[in-house]
Amino acid sequence: MAMAMTHHHNRESSIDKHLDTGKYVRYTAEQVEALERVYAECPKPSSLRRQQLIRECPILSNIEPKQIKVWFQNRRCREKQRKEASRLQTVNRKLTAMNKLLMEENDRLQKQVSQLVCENGYMRQQLHTVNASATDASCDSAVTTPQHSLRNANNPAGLLSIAEETLAEFLSKATGTAVNWVQMPGMKPGPDSVGIFAISQSCSGMAARACGLVSLEPTKIAEILKDRPSWFRDCRKLEVFTMFPAGNGGTIELVYTQMFAPTTLAPARDFWTLRYTTTLENGSLVVCERSLSGSGAGPSVASAAQFVRAEVLPSGYLIRPCEGGGSIIHIVDHLNLEAWSVPEVLRPLYESSRVIAQKMTIPALRYVRQIAQETSGEVVYSLGRQPAVLRTFSQRLSRGFNEAINGFNEDGWSIMNCDGTEDVIIAINSGKSLSNSSNLTTGLSFLGGVLCAKASMLLQNVPPAVLVRFLREHRLEWADFNVDAYSAASLKAGTYTYPGMRPTSFTGSQIIMPLGQTVEHEELLEVIRLEGQSLTQEDAFLSRDIHLLQICSGIDDNAVGACSELVFAPIDEMFPDDAALLPSGFRIIPLESKPDSLATNRTLDLTSSLEVGPATSQAAGDSPSQNARSVLTIAFQFPFDTNLQDNVATMARQYVRSVISSVQRVAMAISPCGSSPTIGPKPSPGSPEALTLAHWICQSYSFHLGEELLKSESLGGDSVLKNLWQHQDAILCCSLKSVPVFIFANQAGLDMLETTLVALQDITLDKIFDELGRKALCFDFTKLMQQGFTHLLAGVCMSTMGRHVSYEQAVAWKVLAADAKTVHCLAFSFINWSFV
Repeated sequence: MAMAMTHHHNRESSIDKHLDTGKYVRYTAEQVEALERVYAECPKPSSLRRQQLIRECPILSNIEPKQIKVWFQNRRCREKQRKEASRLQTVNRKLTAMNKLLMEENDRLQKQVSQLVCENGYMRQQLHTVNASATDASCDSAVTTPQHSLRNANNPAGLLSIAEETLAEFLSKATGTAVNWVQMPGMKPGPDSVGIFAISQSCSGMAARACGLVSLEPTKIAEILKDRPSWFRDCRKLEVFTMFPAGNGGTIELVYTQMFAPTTLAPARDFWTLRYTTTLENGSLVVCERSLSGSGAGPSVASAAQFVRAEVLPSGYLIRPCEGGGSIIHIVDHLNLEAWSVPEVLRPLYESSRVIAQKMTIPALRYVRQIAQETSGEVVYSLGRQPAVLRTFSQRLSRGFNEAINGFNEDGWSIMNCDGTEDVIIAINSGKSLSNSSNLTTGLSFLGGVLCAKASMLLQNVPPAVLVRFLREHRLEWADFNVDAYSAASLKAGTYTYPGMRPTSFTGSQIIMPLGQTVEHEELLEVIRLEGQSLTQEDAFLSRDIHLLQICSGIDDNAVGACSELVFAPIDEMFPDDAALLPSGFRIIPLESKPDSLATNRTLDLTSSLEVGPATSQAAGDSPSQNARSVLTIAFQFPFDTNLQDNVATMARQYVRSVISSVQRVAMAISPCGSSPTIGPKPSPGSPEALTLAHWICQSYSFHLGEELLKSESLGGDSVLKNLWQHQDAILCCSLKSVPVFIFANQAGLDMLETTLVALQDITLDKIFDELGRKALCFDFTKLMQQGFTHLLAGVCMSTMGRHVSYEQAVAWKVLAADAKTVHCLAFSFINWSFV
């Protein structure tokens, strides 16, 4: 018994080197157990609780405190070593799997090169044969739907035959050479890459391919990918009408799918497909799909009246298990979206394999990786929300925005008084439910309905990422705080306070609180707080802040994305998981330019009147971005009471037109061919307007007052504009209209008015003065017009945020044009100004 105890102690004991003597110290099993308990409860060295536990444990009393410290240090080192060893093993397994994937991809590319060489030789031979026709059956033969398959689609045996054909053709695309794949532009494979992406070249239809490594089991991945509405934002509905076993362990399904249209300018698409799920002999799981017919099959005609039937050519997912866990996924999407049914200018969206990759193939792989990282605990979100809850919020915002853009009759939408000439479309939904819950009170089912005002327009030479970033960060430039307040109040309390009934002002403070982001950071979920203040005494102590739940995507200039979006909805600051959402926002889709296509401005409903920027032709040496085009779609939703339907419709139409006008100004400002608010008053290096105006301001000041406005000597060229922009006094210029509007301000002037160059032209001269200031200005105005200048006494003016600004003196003078006779505008210089 004694020998057994000794052996047990030796086996469980621990040895450490003594800190002072250098000799080794042996701990008994009981001491090691006590130290482990202390470490488990208090792993931090500085914890007072750890010291208390050590003092309270008698078995540790005969160990020196210094030696206990060494034991804990060694314990942490051993734990780090174990974690690092585990991490390295995981990384090694992933690298091994990725290396296998790359080797297979290399083999496939070598086969493709060999096939192309053979085809090239065949083509050369055919060129010397007069009666032969040059044909390339490498792709079309693999993707054309055989007619005999369609004839056999009415019985299980025929469906199984189609399924086997689909499987063979899909595998030839996923791992073979049935399609001539080329690397996806902008997606370079490497250690940090999500996977390998390719698009088709010289192939019927549009095809995209992706392969990558994911830390999930094949069955879980197949379950996720088959639930297409959960990850494919453009998927409105997926219904399985029939499902039966294939006899070989597989499953055949007849599936009807509907897809949202991305803009208001084209009809949505639907598909009637056969989906085949089976397991291969090597253990790989396959889910493949193809259309059963181009048209006429599937659900009733009434349910598909607003859709154009499109075609899925053999596509799907090949999922292979890896040793040690995880899977390698091959994804192929091959579609024919019937581009003939959309306006010519939009056809690049329906004919581009790159767009299919951006919208379907890449998001599928990214979503599976997102789920894998959430499952492993690698993703941490703010405010204690579970990843699935936040993901649901993002999906609901996106889906609600898509429903507003499409306005399907099946969902209860109808067009309100539209004769085809209106630039803004107004749609009404009297039975819309705003909840994700069965609780009718939280669902606000008692609302009169929801009204949507939407429009689309063509943008020239405007980078979508830059425009969406500006709209996100500078909401004051385009949004009306009172309209936001109206929507927020209606959703929060079910009341219908028409905008303006409870006067509220926006303080200008916008606080962005991040909630989460996707793995590749391509989409952000955040809460926006807009700080408001009441303008009436009785409501002074009530909070007027507005909270918006918002998703933002496509704001990275270097990212490869299908579009850039900013979608938001008013929400309670404590937003519950089933909060009612009424999304509004912007979607900007870049259009790939085609050299052989001639776009006309009459193709879009708003293009003729709202096209931004000059239509320039791309000359040799121009960058592609200078001739880039994109489609902007705007949709805003408003709750309304039945009695106020017409009032809300009028307000919505005017508001959306105002937003369009603001976005147009912003787009012109950020366009490479227009003025940029981020680089000061100079529109662009090649535009002389701001520089010329700066010379006129300085020359006129010198002419009227007999002294120089800028003290710097030997000013010339751009330095005049630079010095005027950086001048310490607030310098502003206004037009000579019946209601003078500001047309220019230097940095100090913008700071004084608390505005930006883009919003400056909305500010009239009378708005910055109080009643006394306006009377004084009227008194001095006659003197200004007669002698060309005047001095204004010290006074107070107002910023756009409602703050008072005091100044010691102000000077006003006429700004003369180059001929020294024509008055171009009036200039004001406010000296020694400060906020009161």
